[in-house]
Parts: sequence; structure tokens; C-alpha cells
Amino acid sequence: MSVAACASRPEKSRGRRHVESGRVVRGPRDDFQRDRDRIIHSIAFRRLRHKTQVFVAPDGDHYRVRLTHSIEVAQIGRGIARALGLNEDLTEALCLAHDIGHPPFGHAGEDALKAAMAAHGGFDHNGHTLRTLARLECPYPRFDGLNLTWETLEGLAKHNGPVTNPGWALAEIDRDFGLGLASYASLEAQVAAIADDIAYDNHDIDDGLRAGLLDLDQLMEQPFVAANYRAVEGRFPGAPRDRLLRELVRDQIGVMVNDVIAATAANVADAGVASADEVRAAGRTLGGFSPELAAAERELKRFMYANLYHHPEQLAAAEAANRVVADLFAVYAADPALMGADWAARLPGETCATNRHIGDYIAGMTDRFAIDRYADIFGRDAVPAALAHA
Repeated sequence: MSVAACASRPEKSRGRRHVESGRVVRGPRDDFQRDRDRIIHSIAFRRLRHKTQVFVAPDGDHYRVRLTHSIEVAQIGRGIARALGLNEDLTEALCLAHDIGHPPFGHAGEDALKAAMAAHGGFDHNGHTLRTLARLECPYPRFDGLNLTWETLEGLAKHNGPVTNPGWALAEIDRDFGLGLASYASLEAQVAAIADDIAYDNHDIDDGLRAGLLDLDQLMEQPFVAANYRAVEGRFPGAPRDRLLRELVRDQIGVMVNDVIAATAANVADAGVASADEVRAAGRTLGGFSPELAAAERELKRFMYANLYHHPEQLAAAEAANRVVADLFAVYAADPALMGADWAARLPGETCATNRHIGDYIAGMTDRFAIDRYADIFGRDAVPAALAHA
């Protein structure tokens, strides 16, 4: 496969913040491959195994969690990058790391942390991804963070486009690395962002059907889904419905991936970009769906919010999760020693920094760990019923 002119190249990387002199060379890896491996081997990545994707603290082994979602995003992103001649390793690193900053209980946990930290700069999961990777994850003797390349940090910061009003966590990282937040990111980062959309659009359908919160009649109200399901039925007449539905999910991913490849290639040709820096300066997103599929995908998202993400069972679980996170923050703020000796010993002292330290602690929790800490402090009977199964 030939390398596209607009691809990111590890040999042209802007480098890492800390010079790693005296480092033992562990295998023939380039800088982007090394970034990917540092992410995979991080504790923060492993914790995604027990963090909410759609269902809060799911009691079924077959539902997706943040870890399986991230792996699926990486699979899709790498395939798109290969077809477009982009750097697959950088794309994969960005896909694997993009959700590392999520607190327990997904967006419900994020909303609770945002409210609890409102007087101290707030909280957002993307900024916390950068903070985790560049500050909090500390496996190396000579520096804090994973010391990832500029391109990986930049891609994580801007994969959804330029950032005009960064929160405090991202702003701190930007001051150290100069990530050029006002410009667009590399095409690899743009591919990672659209791969995320493709993965959760379709895999959330799969999980929603499995949980019984979605049904086929509802889905067939969506023209995009209906057309793909009819095509699947035509290829496999008489096949069991559950198998047809799984084939539908695979087909829809394929349709979306092929559309992204064709639309992105056309956008790149139209913009005439001949380097990764020209992609950043293009003034618009080049990686994404065609206008027609983008419209269908927006409608599918509206359907998913109305029928799955805002389903009464989901809202009840989110309310319970919000309460757990809010109560934990309040009790730790009142008595930081309850966080445990290690975290309490590292309290910054100043009020704002202390509250951000508490936010770091809670954001790193898995769903199960948060529920267990809640039970330790308030009693097992105090755990909200919607979370008691975890």
C-alpha cells in the first residue's frame, strides 16, 4: 500500500516533550508504534474494561464496555487509514486512547463531575484524556506521563475539530506542548473521530437489541436501517432474525466505512493537500461521511437518543450513577483521607487544586470500584437499586 502525501510520518514527528536519553531499545518500532504500545500497556487503558459504554455497570458479559468499544473503533479506524494510505499506527493509537479520560458511568458520571467541579474549572472527558496520558499515568522513572509524541497528543485534543475554548485540563497540556488548538488535526485524527461514530452508531444498536430496549419495528422506521435490513433479508431468506440483525450491523458498518473512504479521498483531492500540515491548514474537516450519509447518520443518532440513551431504564441508571459520583465527591471534599493514604498524601493543599485532585481520583475509578467505595462509606444498602447488581 502506498503512503498518501498527506499522511503523518513518524520520522517527521515533532517529537516528545522529554528526551529519552539512555532508553533501552525494545524492538524495531517507530515513534507512533511506540505510542500505541504505551497506551495499550497503561493502567488507564486496562481500567476501561469496567467503565460504562451504554449500559451502566452492565450485569451481562455480552454488552460492550469502554475497552471493547475502543478496540472496535481501532479496528474500523485502522481499516480506513489503510485504504487511504494514512499512518495506521497513529490512527490506532488515537482510537485506542480516545476514551481513556471517561469517568465511571459514562456521560452520567461526567455530568456529575462537571457539576461538582464547576467552581474549579469543571470537567470534560477529552481534556481528562490528555491529562491522564501526559500527567497522571506515571510508569517511567524520569518523567510524569507517557511522554507521547506531539502528533498523538494533538490528535487526541483536536480529533473533533479545532478547540476554541479549552477547559483547564486541556489548556494546561497545550501550554506545555503547543498543540495548535485553533487548527484542524491530522487526517489520522479525523479518521479516528469518524471511526468512533461508526462503531457506537452500530454497536449500540446491537447492544440495545440484546437488552430489549430497541426492537426491529422501531429500527425499520429509519430509512437507512430499513434499506440495509431488506438487503440482508434478500441475501439470506429464511435465516433466523437474530442472525439477520447481526448481519445488519456488519453491513451498516461496511456501508459507512466505504462511504468515508470515498468521501475523504474526494475531499483530499479537492483540497489539494500534499502534507499533514496542509491538512491542518485546510480550514475544514476532510475526513468524514458524504453529505448524504452524514444526514442519514444524524437522523440515526436522533433515533438512538430518543429510544435508547433516553430510555426510562437508562435514565434511571444515569440518575443513580450521577448521585453516586456527586456523593463521593462531596464526602472526599469534606474528608480527603477517605480517598486512601496514597491519594490523601498527595493533596496539593490549595482549594482549587485539591478539588481537581479529587476529580482525578474519581475520574480514574471503574464503575465497580465507585460502587464499592460508595458502599464502604454509606453502606451497601445505600447503593441505588439501579446499580445494586454490579
